[in-house]
Amino acid sequence: MKPSHSARRVDADVIELLGSMRFAVSLLMFICVASLIGTVLQQNQPASNYIDKFGPFWFSIFDKFSIWHIYNSWWFLLIMTFLVVSTTICLVRNAPKMVRDARSFREYIRGSSLRSFHHRVETTTTATPAESLSRIQQWLNSQGYKYKLRQDGESVLLAAKKGSANRMGYIFAHAAIVVICVGGLLDSELPVRLQVWLGGKVPITENMLISQVPESGRLSPANPSFRANMMVPEGSQTSSGVISVDNGVLVQPLPFSLKLNKFLVDYYSTGMPSSFKSEVEVTDPDTGKTFSQTIEVNEPLRYKGVTVYQSSFEDGGSKLELVGYPLVGAGNQAFDINAAVGKPTEVTVNSGAQQVPLAIDFSGLRVINVENLTGDEPPQPKAVMDHVASVTGSAAGAKNANLKNVGPSVQYKIVGSDGQAHEYTNYMLPLMLDGSSVFLAGVRDTATQPYRYIRIPADSDQSVKEFMDLRAALANPALVNEAATRFAAKNTNTQMQQPLLQKAAAGALETFSRAGFNGIIDRVPEPDREKVLGFAVPMIQLSLVELRDVVREQAGKPTVVRDGEAGQEADRWVQMSLLALANLPDYPSPIFMTLKNFEQVEASVFQVARSPGKNTVYMGCLFLIIGVFSMFYIRDRRIWVWIKPHHQGSELLAAMTSQRRTLDFNHEFDRFKEAFKRLAT
Repeated sequence: MKPSHSARRVDADVIELLGSMRFAVSLLMFICVASLIGTVLQQNQPASNYIDKFGPFWFSIFDKFSIWHIYNSWWFLLIMTFLVVSTTICLVRNAPKMVRDARSFREYIRGSSLRSFHHRVETTTTATPAESLSRIQQWLNSQGYKYKLRQDGESVLLAAKKGSANRMGYIFAHAAIVVICVGGLLDSELPVRLQVWLGGKVPITENMLISQVPESGRLSPANPSFRANMMVPEGSQTSSGVISVDNGVLVQPLPFSLKLNKFLVDYYSTGMPSSFKSEVEVTDPDTGKTFSQTIEVNEPLRYKGVTVYQSSFEDGGSKLELVGYPLVGAGNQAFDINAAVGKPTEVTVNSGAQQVPLAIDFSGLRVINVENLTGDEPPQPKAVMDHVASVTGSAAGAKNANLKNVGPSVQYKIVGSDGQAHEYTNYMLPLMLDGSSVFLAGVRDTATQPYRYIRIPADSDQSVKEFMDLRAALANPALVNEAATRFAAKNTNTQMQQPLLQKAAAGALETFSRAGFNGIIDRVPEPDREKVLGFAVPMIQLSLVELRDVVREQAGKPTVVRDGEAGQEADRWVQMSLLALANLPDYPSPIFMTLKNFEQVEASVFQVARSPGKNTVYMGCLFLIIGVFSMFYIRDRRIWVWIKPHHQGSELLAAMTSQRRTLDFNHEFDRFKEAFKRLAT
């Protein structure tokens, strides 16, 4: 059944629209706007960063347009596809005309038409038509013109042209747009997304091993184009990469396997990596061939059409030995925790009268932490992107005499029974801050926030045990009463005031242990809070001194010396303990963990790519160079000379034209006119 006339008309209108210049310009305008957004807005960041920046409402709207990875968004790829179609239609429709026009001498022009040209010259000569024709042919040959003759009775038309390749410039320039866009589409996510949309591939959203991924979650090893990520711990081997698609991933098998033999990293004095590289072993399963190579930043591995780039590095599952201390209740029994980075750990903690299960996710181990401890800013663990930035030269930093390596630290996340998660960082060794040796315990609610720290004073054994014993004793009513009794006995002159002071001290300690200083000041009117704190803080501090002695006596240790330099040190320790205990209500973990030992395992993060579009883009750039050079530096000029017999000589009429009638063309016509008149003499 043939399509109707109206259907053919609609098809023609659609093709006309797609191939029109206004449609292509409109697409280019959208691409420019998208490129502007992609340049201003940092791409491929965690969703939490954008939520914090724009808020949940605008994030949900912007997320529909995928402006976080705009160059691989569906609508950007669609615009690119339409631009390819539009330019291709324009090229197919106009290229044959341009080629015919470039090859044509336009020798069928009439003599009368030459008189309508603006740039023309007319003269007569005593030379015969044959002599005039010969002279003009010689001049055209000397100037590089090609020409063609048309005999019209006794008259002769000589049609000449020069610079016809100028028209090819338009063809090459338009073809360059098509070729470059096709190359960009080949190296985009479009080939993978087409397999998801049309090939039945389903991204994996569950947590599973690569060996457990079904066939629907695996791409073909012959996939023509992909860009995947691959993390390989030291001593491990893999032959698959992972491609993120929407909210899931697809597994991309590689034509070879990669084993990380050793990961090497060097550091600046600032603690930032100066360089990192991977010593790998590549095995080809088809031939059994094995060879070794070192992959560095800007020095990738290329094999069987696949390029492996050194992207960054992560912890590869370092083994951790930690000691946990309860922060709730009167229990002070420490317990060991064996864990590994990247693997969840289940811990049950005694919280008062009940057992509280905790899910702990250890996210990182930093062996080197170089910090400037002389400033007001607390130390912050560096992100992986800072590692990469330092190697590429943007974060190396200058030498600083105040920088000091403060030792290893561990980062982890605890998800409570209420589902609330917090991130923590703890340093393995005590730090000397403001003249006191303290352990730093940091916490934050999201990855975009800086860590907030509490300072836990170190005891004589450079541990937190004595502080944890003091904290547990503060939750023991019997020990609190004993400390309050001793405080009252030492700070009253009469037996009658002692019970009142003892009760006040016990109540202050109980409220302080439960809610810190806020629990005390919330009970009094605002005008009296400063006065109450001026009385309560010294009382609590002196009561803690007595409570510390009670705890030491129970452990069989001598009481703390109160005189001399040792007494000043003891007072400083109690003051730091008072501040730490006051901040504990804001530390939302029921346990405190300190790193006892570790076995570091590094892992390289590689970006694995097969990008056939790269050579296509190179070819498109070559086309673009040829096209621009042809259009701007090759000028199309045409000359027609009509020679007719005139009495005993001949009559000559010549005209000259060009696509761009510039000032240079006018000068060239003047030179042609002078030469033409000389030829006629």
